[in-house]
Amino acid sequence: MPISLVHSQKSYPCTWRSYRRPLCHRIPRHWQTWLQDKGSLTQRLIYASDGHFVVRVVSNQWGIPSQSEAQALRLKPRQKAIIREVELLCHGQVWVCARSIIPHSTLTGRLRQFKDIGTRPLGALLFKHPNMVRGALEVTCLKQSNCQQQHWARRSVFYLDDKGILVTEVFMPPMASILPQDG
Repeated sequence: MPISLVHSQKSYPCTWRSYRRPLCHRIPRHWQTWLQDKGSLTQRLIYASDGHFVVRVVSNQWGIPSQSEAQALRLKPRQKAIIREVELLCHGQVWVCARSIIPHSTLTGRLRQFKDIGTRPLGALLFKHPNMVRGALEVTCLKQSNCQQQHWARRSVFYLDDKGILVTEVFMPPMASILPQDG
């Protein structure tokens, strides 16, 4: 499934909800640990795939974040940001589609390095930053209108030196092969 379908606000009208216990009853148990994990998804995927992990950059360019993304980052309407879309592959299959919003105001000083990091995993850089603080996790279930398939997704704002980067991660069907199924 192309990443543009995964992140298209028009194809997937959704509401992001704070990850709290009352919501958990609707999330399949085998997705809960991935959705609520506050550690590095990159490290977890590398471990789960025995090191067979690759980042494929789909897009890395200036653009206008969606209204929901701008609100999460407290950006003014139509404020430009680097929009980075990648696929995280394990064993040659897309396990996660990720979309990161890096506001222009974040790209100053030592944070300029985030403008174009190529195929390096963003998560590895975020978790190495000495002043990184991760905001609250939000989750949603994305459903395409003409298809029964659903994708669980999470997002959070990472604050580096008090400057935000929004990271959205959508868990794709091939990843289910490594998850224990509900009993």
